[in-house]
Amino acid sequence: MSYYKEMEIRKYDDGGVRCAADIVVEEYPLTLFIAGKEFVTLLCSPEDLEYLVVGFLLSEGFIRGNKDIGSLRIDKERGIAEIELKKVSALAGKLYGSRTITSGCGRGPVFYNVKDSIDTRVIENDGFSIGYDSILQLMKRFDEKAEVFKKTGGVHSCALGIEGRIEVYHEDIGRHNAMDKVIGHAVKEGLDFGEAVALTSGRISSEMLVKSAKRGIPIIASRSAPTALAVQLAEKLNITLAGFVRGRRLNVYSGFHRIKHTAC
Repeated sequence: MSYYKEMEIRKYDDGGVRCAADIVVEEYPLTLFIAGKEFVTLLCSPEDLEYLVVGFLLSEGFIRGNKDIGSLRIDKERGIAEIELKKVSALAGKLYGSRTITSGCGRGPVFYNVKDSIDTRVIENDGFSIGYDSILQLMKRFDEKAEVFKKTGGVHSCALGIEGRIEVYHEDIGRHNAMDKVIGHAVKEGLDFGEAVALTSGRISSEMLVKSAKRGIPIIASRSAPTALAVQLAEKLNITLAGFVRGRRLNVYSGFHRIKHTAC
């Protein structure tokens, strides 16, 4: 199973119609079982599922690190992830038996609560800054990697940029899923979030902001716009938030001290 499949469609244009082949993105249900109990179903893209599971558990506060996972087995044919945790969090215990389906689009993961920001630490790394041109170059490299989007137009992308390089990159039908895959991958690889830039193709919502903040990522940048709540949280948590990063321009909404420019 891949990110997409080819389908026969009919194209209508200027009063005419023709048969054609088109590439359509896959939507895949993955059900998580913790200690043998059904927990949650994620609608996602059917690739990099281990990273998605680890990132989801981290982002939603069910584990503190990769070391909290005793075992993780994914049965891709059945759409099941079986997880054994070394310690079950109080939140996970309360939610056993729930069956929630979410792609992470629209309203985002159902476990998210804006009050999460209260428990999220303020980013203290004010010694880290990045040049205006470096942000633009990172976004250019980010755009170049969007192979599934170029084929289907049906996915979001997220990445982690460190020292001018795209260290981790993932695509998914849901922007929250893509971010979780990036977080899970980076944690599995032992990467340092402290001087990283989170890159995303979609809107920076409060959920996306909190996911980054929980990992201590000081800068988040997008081709798209932030929400007002995301900007307010970024200001509170000392995060640099950049939007509309396209071509030679970008807007910075908070944490201006981390963006270097000769005119400033």
